Amino acid sequence: MSTSTPALTNIKVRKGSRCIDFTFDNGDLFSLTFEFLRVHSPSAEVKGHGPGQEILQVGKQDVGIKAINPVGHYAMQIDFDDGHDSGLYSWSYLHELGANHDALWARYLDALDAAGASRDPQVQVIKLGL
Repeated sequence: MSTSTPALTNIKVRKGSRCIDFTFDNGDLFSLTFEFLRVHSPSAEVKGHGPGQEILQVGKQDVGIKAINPVGHYAMQIDFDDGHDSGLYSWSYLHELGANHDALWARYLDALDAAGASRDPQVQVIKLGL
């Protein structure tokens, strides 16, 4: 059995539902929202430069995508409408995001809650010490 990452065979951008569908040669299909991709950007701006240096992304619920640019035969770069355009989404990273979506999303929502922050850019959360 091979342990290599499946190859990406198709990308379908669905602007109406704000999702991108990724199809891999092993049959895996993942539908990831623009917001999920933005808050899990592989860039240093989001990931930091090492463990524990991650920067929580807030207010990204309505983020859009202006363009997707291929990078060779192994990755893509996404130009988000909030100005973020760094970080290369390799096929292996996209597969990892899809395969671990539920746990990653739950962790993100927990981090927002702990920080007293919101996905909605129009909402400010104020936690009272009750």
